[in-house]
Amino acid sequence: MSKFLGGLAKGMATTGRTMVTHAHTQQYPHVQPDLPARSRGVIALLEENCTSCMLCARECPDWCIYIDSHKETTPPGPEGGRARQHNVLDRFAIDFSLCMYCGICIDVCPFDALFWSPEFEYADGDIRNLLHEKEKLGEWMPTVPPPAAVENGAADISGESP
Repeated sequence: MSKFLGGLAKGMATTGRTMVTHAHTQQYPHVQPDLPARSRGVIALLEENCTSCMLCARECPDWCIYIDSHKETTPPGPEGGRARQHNVLDRFAIDFSLCMYCGICIDVCPFDALFWSPEFEYADGDIRNLLHEKEKLGEWMPTVPPPAAVENGAADISGESP
């Protein structure tokens, strides 16, 4: 019986402590949360930088990135030059219902075309609407924060001497 009363007293003490402390709950739709500066929300695309190299799609462990492109020929610039071919991006889509937000695609992109945006309000009631095309991914680019400043005393990797 004393074991029961001891447990009851301990439970009531915990309840009493909880009743007098301030709740950490935020009323989300009405009060926006304070997110860290470089929080991961959604992947944004800078379409001008994408060369359709397909590295992001190949390295994605979930295979949630879809890229379609075609080759176009650029006429030679100076006299005697030769025509060059370059890829033109037709489709770039990410299926966020499959994405696990690991960031591998952003890390492997050699042309800085993919970035983390802090936007997180893109939920939908229908899973088929989580496939976002390049136009929607481009809309999130203005929300991408600028890169962090280089710390004092950090090594200069650009090869320039101070």
